[in-house]
Amino acid sequence: MSEQRGAGTDHGDQGGDVVAAWEALVATARRTVADGLVVGTSGNVSVRVGGTVLVTPSGVPYDRLTPDDVTGVDLDGRQVLGTLVPTSELPLHLAVYEATDARAVVHTHAVHATAVSTLVDELPLVHYMAAALGGPVRVAPYATYGSAELAANALRALDGRSGCLLRNHGTLTHGTDLDQAYDRTAQLEWMCRVWLTASSVPHLTPTLLTPAQLAEVTEKLRGYGQRG
Repeated sequence: MSEQRGAGTDHGDQGGDVVAAWEALVATARRTVADGLVVGTSGNVSVRVGGTVLVTPSGVPYDRLTPDDVTGVDLDGRQVLGTLVPTSELPLHLAVYEATDARAVVHTHAVHATAVSTLVDELPLVHYMAAALGGPVRVAPYATYGSAELAANALRALDGRSGCLLRNHGTLTHGTDLDQAYDRTAQLEWMCRVWLTASSVPHLTPTLLTPAQLAEVTEKLRGYGQRG
């Protein structure tokens, strides 16, 4: 586990947006630990600010991160902020930003979601909140962490979706901001837990939603929440 720290990073020329985004990123990363979605330094979080992607650094416990540890790369992966080595899953995050309009990405090793990733190719439609992720959640084929192959597999699983499972690995979600990306991760883990719980009851099979029922919810969600 790396003890490397950022040394004297100057925030003066970064702008308030970067400072605020780094603070929010660290808070989100710590929340993944507090909520049991990751253990230790597993998982990673990123947020895009203009042409810069702020990312959690590799191997540094989130509770040790400070404002001086800001770590950022450009969209080609060249480090432009800080001295800490970016997460080993940087190719995965950059692939999502290149292929989608995401502004934030959350990757975890959530227990129930990881368990489901070993059992099926797609999370069964056990709950209508699958509509909030764009439809049935797919499982990306296994590939070594940090590899271009993993990033490619994940993009295929994300096609038309804002979240997917990574086989024998964990979850990947994106959103318009860190709150949305994190909420989608939490919903995905919850749905996986529901399916595992229901499917574990002897002699009974969970009732699943039909595509028509999911489509109805998808339309209904378009008007969900506050307006203006």
